[in-house]
Amino acid sequence: MRRSDLVRVLARVPAPPRPRADLEQVLTPAEQAADLLLAAVRLDGVEGRSVLDLGSGTGRLAIAAAYLGARPVTGVEIDPASVIAARAAASAAGADVTFVEQDVGAWAGRAELVVMNPPFGAQRAHADRPFWERALALADRGIHAYALADSRTFIARRAVAARAQVLEMEPVAWELPRTFPHHTRRKVTIGVDRWAIRTEDIA
Repeated sequence: MRRSDLVRVLARVPAPPRPRADLEQVLTPAEQAADLLLAAVRLDGVEGRSVLDLGSGTGRLAIAAAYLGARPVTGVEIDPASVIAARAAASAAGADVTFVEQDVGAWAGRAELVVMNPPFGAQRAHADRPFWERALALADRGIHAYALADSRTFIARRAVAARAQVLEMEPVAWELPRTFPHHTRRKVTIGVDRWAIRTEDIA
């Protein structure tokens, strides 16, 4: 699938219907969602692999994985309204994804690949850390994720501690649109990195 076609599909996935600031529910841009999964294709192969989307929101990353041939694909999301929206979006896109309403910290199901765009920790310090802990525990082959640039040291250290290997860490252009009442500007540019981590035993 061409990048432009994938972006077009993902652009139809809606934003969270009632975004919560405490959960930092901000929609992953369609372009970045496509780029994350295309990097996974390049580095790990996605077709036929099981994929887990932690903090799946309304489903852009999970739907992208399914479109690229991942099977099975599971999205885990704590917000019930977003789960409902994600199921509807996957159905409309013809994507075979199972969305589960559950706290990421309580999820124990493994997958070959974990994809995620977790909270950046702007509202609650270290809000991203439970997501990274679960990703490193549950990914049999690799992790493809976005994170705030301020988290670089933490992620790199946790990867080393988990005997994982950082394949790529690439700064990306990221514009955060006005989403919550406390946002005063239409959009702001923030420092975000794309991570690709190999979790298979590299010894």
